[in-house]
Amino acid sequence: MCRFKNKAAHTLCMLLLLVMAIPVIAQNKSDLEKKKKKLQNEIRLTNKLLKETRKNKDLSVDELLKLKSKINSRANLIAAMSSEMRLINKEIAANKNEITTLEQELASLKSEYAKIIYYAFKHRSSYDKMMFVFASKDVNQAYKRLKYIQQYSEYRKRQAVEIVKTQETLGSKISLLNQTNEEKSVLVSLEKQEKENLALEKSEQENIVQKLQGKEQELKDKLKKKEQAKRKLQKAIQRIIEEEIRKAREAAKKNGKTSKGFPMTPEALKLSNSFASNKGKLPWPVKQGVITGQFGKHPHPVLAGIVVNNNGIDISTTKGATSRAIFAGVVSSVAIIPGEGKVVMVRHGEYLSVYSYMSEVFVSKGDKIELKQDLGVLVNESGKSKTQVHLEIWKGMTKLNPKYWIFRK
Repeated sequence: MCRFKNKAAHTLCMLLLLVMAIPVIAQNKSDLEKKKKKLQNEIRLTNKLLKETRKNKDLSVDELLKLKSKINSRANLIAAMSSEMRLINKEIAANKNEITTLEQELASLKSEYAKIIYYAFKHRSSYDKMMFVFASKDVNQAYKRLKYIQQYSEYRKRQAVEIVKTQETLGSKISLLNQTNEEKSVLVSLEKQEKENLALEKSEQENIVQKLQGKEQELKDKLKKKEQAKRKLQKAIQRIIEEEIRKAREAAKKNGKTSKGFPMTPEALKLSNSFASNKGKLPWPVKQGVITGQFGKHPHPVLAGIVVNNNGIDISTTKGATSRAIFAGVVSSVAIIPGEGKVVMVRHGEYLSVYSYMSEVFVSKGDKIELKQDLGVLVNESGKSKTQVHLEIWKGMTKLNPKYWIFRK
């Protein structure tokens, strides 16, 4: 009896450890499923944008950037699938261990029960039981023997119930294992398909690069115009920032205060702190889109030896889309920059967000802006099926990477 109880305690301990591990696996799988869904939505959106872009028969860098974005999303999707596969393998291993433990427990229960039945068969006579009680030396011993017979009978019933329960649990775990194996089979098939798609897209990317390299001079001319537009925008932003700092310092001086940085009223300071505390949680400047232009310096996607510098990020979106504010603030300026379209700059305390490539704007300088308020309609370049917003974030005179400030899908 004691030996069996020790085995049961060990088995229970093993089961508890396995059960405790399952919610962690389930939680991670849930997170990966959400990530996969977001990436799949991103791929679908990029396919839609590519379809629009390809209506223009001429190859463009924009098409290449969208394809690169899709390749990146596809690679991340495959990575998420691989992570999920590892979790499923752990789950399968855990279920197999649990099934082995349950089978051992069931075998032990059946063995114990067989001994009980055998003993009961040998002493099945009511006369034998009565003689066992009556043969007691005294009343106290007789009482103990009677209680023993009753407890033994109850124990036999409990053993029978425990066997049924263990069999049911074992059946459930076997069913779960079969289900998990099916999940793995489906995932293996999907992962293989995604890898094939990735290989095709990389091959397509190489073909586009080769064809675009034949337009080297045309691309250089376009890049030159683009760089000129960027410089004009940066100068305009710096001019606005410098003017706002000058005015803020003058106002502070009148109130008997001096500051080397960006003097702010208590209201502006609160707004600035609120903006900073929402880093990584700010909404995108469009309702849907994919990042096709990264922040900072990086090699030109086609032209060898040429490095381009992006002061913000470019987000491709659908035709007719509007740009929206990533945070509440006040419009510092509305300007027209050749090559950048109409530009809106919104002040958030010490921070400034800049939105470019609009054909029409809905706001004016000095307007108070609410979170996600529409700022204007984005340009749809004629004959190119290209719609995007260029977003920049500045803190004082320092450029920040907007990718780390907006919500990461």
